[in-house]
Amino acid sequence: MSNVPAPVLNADELNAYIKEIYPQILDQYPGHHVVEVSPGKVVVRMDTDERHIRAGGTVSGPTLFSLADMGGYACVLSHVGREALAVTTNLNINFMRKAEPGSLFAHCNILKLGKRLMVFDCTITAGSSDDIIAHATGTYAIPPSKIGS
Repeated sequence: MSNVPAPVLNADELNAYIKEIYPQILDQYPGHHVVEVSPGKVVVRMDTDERHIRAGGTVSGPTLFSLADMGGYACVLSHVGREALAVTTNLNINFMRKAEPGSLFAHCNILKLGKRLMVFDCTITAGSSDDIIAHATGTYAIPPSKIGS
């Protein structure tokens, strides 16, 4: 994607920064971690357990929503930098099939990175399968302190 700059934080730096600024996410969703960062893209892994399972033995919708949102946050931070106050302004998700317990992956792509907003999409898959569990689109607001930087 030609209009997306190279990332400024790699996966290890991003994981450390998220742990520093948002440690409570790891209390509720301890399996979240960024596994890949590349220009315009981020992959976040979440290892689910019994806390994330709803009736019927499937991973809950709020868990999948959280994973998509964490993917968007990782996208903006990895490409804008250490800007903890980037916030979700919109997130839409479509649940496509049942998510079995185990490892889930959010494959997030920046669609547009502007001065004030970042728009992304996210496909969530399970394990080594390419089957899409959910698809999300979202927007993050970038704080004014980063405008013109």
